[in-house]
Amino acid sequence: MAGIITAPSVGAVLREHAEKRPEKTAAVFVTDPLREDGARRLSYAELDAQARSVAARLRAHVPPGGRVLLLHPAGLAFLTAFVGCLYAGAVAVPSSLPGRYRHERYRVKRIADDAGATAILTDTATRPDIEAWTAEEGLGTIPLLVTDDDTGPGPRQWTMPPAGHDTLAVLQYTSGSTGDPKGVMISHGNVLHNSANLAAALDLHDTTTIGGWIPHFHDMGLMGSILPPLLLGSTTVLMSPSTFLKRPHLWLHMIDRFGIEASAAPDFAYDLCSRRVTEAHSEGLDLSRWRHALDGSEPVRAAVLERFQRRFARHGLRPDALTPCYGMAEATLFISGAVGTPPRIRHVAAGLLERHEFRPAAPDEPVRAVVGCGPPLGAEVRIVEPDTRRVLPEGAVGEIWIRGEIVGRGYWNREATNEAEFRATTVDGDTGYLRTGDLGVLHEGELHITGRIKDVLILRGRNLYPQDIEHELRTQWPELGNLVGACFAVPGEGPQGDDVLVVTQEVRGIKEEERLRELAAEMRLTVAREFGAPVGAVLLLRPGGVRRTTSGKIQRSAMRDLFRTGALRPTYAAYEESLLRPLPEAREASV
Repeated sequence: MAGIITAPSVGAVLREHAEKRPEKTAAVFVTDPLREDGARRLSYAELDAQARSVAARLRAHVPPGGRVLLLHPAGLAFLTAFVGCLYAGAVAVPSSLPGRYRHERYRVKRIADDAGATAILTDTATRPDIEAWTAEEGLGTIPLLVTDDDTGPGPRQWTMPPAGHDTLAVLQYTSGSTGDPKGVMISHGNVLHNSANLAAALDLHDTTTIGGWIPHFHDMGLMGSILPPLLLGSTTVLMSPSTFLKRPHLWLHMIDRFGIEASAAPDFAYDLCSRRVTEAHSEGLDLSRWRHALDGSEPVRAAVLERFQRRFARHGLRPDALTPCYGMAEATLFISGAVGTPPRIRHVAAGLLERHEFRPAAPDEPVRAVVGCGPPLGAEVRIVEPDTRRVLPEGAVGEIWIRGEIVGRGYWNREATNEAEFRATTVDGDTGYLRTGDLGVLHEGELHITGRIKDVLILRGRNLYPQDIEHELRTQWPELGNLVGACFAVPGEGPQGDDVLVVTQEVRGIKEEERLRELAAEMRLTVAREFGAPVGAVLLLRPGGVRRTTSGKIQRSAMRDLFRTGALRPTYAAYEESLLRPLPEAREASV
């Protein structure tokens, strides 16, 4: 691992692999692991040669340090474009494709504008769509280059640019859960340290195959599944996110067929597999070589881990394979992980947790199951009272602050924000911390995530966590199944002006208005009974109605904004008249 950290740059490591192990497979892209011809491969020599060609072409359009927007579908072309940017001394800006929906197209436009993109890279098949998007958004003056047409300068017309640990490598745009995508400035040193930390924590080597389906433009995909194995000289095995969402069992068969030892996914993916992978789908499946099933990127739920373990234990899934972890784009990726042991689940007093106290529940107390995400492995961690900035002792709930070589250099073009969030100082003068915005506690040396400051619902003086309410509703009402919900608070209209709770939830296949009305009423009662919180409104939406990020995170802030502007289109809506004025949308009911 020390060799990764001491290397001058990411490009230097990849060049060394191309020279020492040219024929070894660097990457595999899987379309169907159940077919012999369902995968394409790229060796280190091929990756290097194609990346040098991309770099030579970029040199004519992009100055050193110029930002290059990467708009590629899932596949190997993204890898050569990304490495080509590093070989050219440019800053890679991975992004999702513009997509069909207006908010998706607008988000990519905001990324291009914010980054000040000096060129756009894509592949031949996608170019017509990108040309149409750039014309639509007034970006037609930015050079658009394809990376797979074998034209332009060859790989010999390239020289390695100077780069060091402080050289900017990537603008990793956050998933935009607040609706405002921000580019985290990730240096070559950040990437090298993150990969070394992951390798040390998970015992990864140049013979360890890593991979998954997480989008290549997401930090968990790029910094977790793609770059660590490439920097180790191992192999990354990739699959399209759309393939997983349509046929989730193919992810598990990919892990089996290619001997993947470490594969990561958000919590919802494990839940999806438990619910949708049938016995027929899992016939012949062997998961015994899967050492690390990393679960992160969103709150890790105890019930999901337990259900996944029960479902796939008969296929060889080891009890200690499930690895809850914590990370974020602002820290390149990896901060902590519960490695090499079955997940530890703490049953704490729900009422005390509302007051930010982390204590075991008494036999007669309501409980909340909180999953341990392991000890901090990639950074120093402090738990801090967010208002006073006082460092809290172990066992106290507060904001998670981190410091270390994995922390990015800040957000691109947001110096005021960087001063407050990337260079935070405790009340006793200890400085240089990143404020994560996440709430958590260190208990017995292990980090437990309890919520996010901006998402916490403060209702009648109580702190409630929206993910708890959303999960409870899905648990008690099977009709909600794998569908997504989002809970948030809005100002009420009563004389006290207290915030009120709004519950939005996707439903499928329920067309009878009477059943929709009953379901909305039952959901209100569930929240009142289990959480003691009145519900100001329940909006039942069509599938896809709850806004999510590209990695599946629920965008509660965006949903709140859509609700307040009347932009949601529920199939059924029930409002509490004394708390909330109904919005003129679809079917409504006042109760």
